Amino acid sequence: MLTAIGDVMRECYKRGWITTRDGNCSLRKKGEDKIYITPSGVRKNIIHPEFVESLLIHNDEVRVKDGECPSGELEMHWQILKDAKKTTCVLHVHSTNIVAAMYAGWDLKSMALQFPELYIYTRVGPNVPVVPATSQILADATSKALGLKDGERDYDIVGQGNHGVCAVGVNPWNAFEHIERLEHICQIVLNSGVR
Repeated sequence: MLTAIGDVMRECYKRGWITTRDGNCSLRKKGEDKIYITPSGVRKNIIHPEFVESLLIHNDEVRVKDGECPSGELEMHWQILKDAKKTTCVLHVHSTNIVAAMYAGWDLKSMALQFPELYIYTRVGPNVPVVPATSQILADATSKALGLKDGERDYDIVGQGNHGVCAVGVNPWNAFEHIERLEHICQIVLNSGVR
């Protein structure tokens, strides 16, 4: 699955959802006391398994050792992965049409309910308000919007105002597909001109 993290990040770059050093992806395998996360500041269009940080979990805390440089969004990833009951992946990118739809005033949760090909496969949560990136506030607001409780979630994906999107799946490609579906619907809505 570490190879899939790099593959997904390269595909996100190809689609224009991130610039070279944007976005992040993490993974926690069921039963393992570590999380894997993309490093901070590294070009995501060339990420390979050996670049992915492997952070140990001890006493319900993530330990970052000297020399490790995980994504600045580590707290957001950790909140989502901490109590996960099965293998779980978190993908955060800056999808153009999703961000544009929120900027235009769309509530993604309400919008998604109008498109059965989206809501059948992807549960879209409420928009996260505009808050600072790489902040505790963003981590808390994203967890709340996902409906996170005791390792379970109400939603698979949430948009983050003027910032990006956070999707959760059983592996990197599953999380990617949630973003792909919502991005496609946002493009349709924006192209329609409907406000």
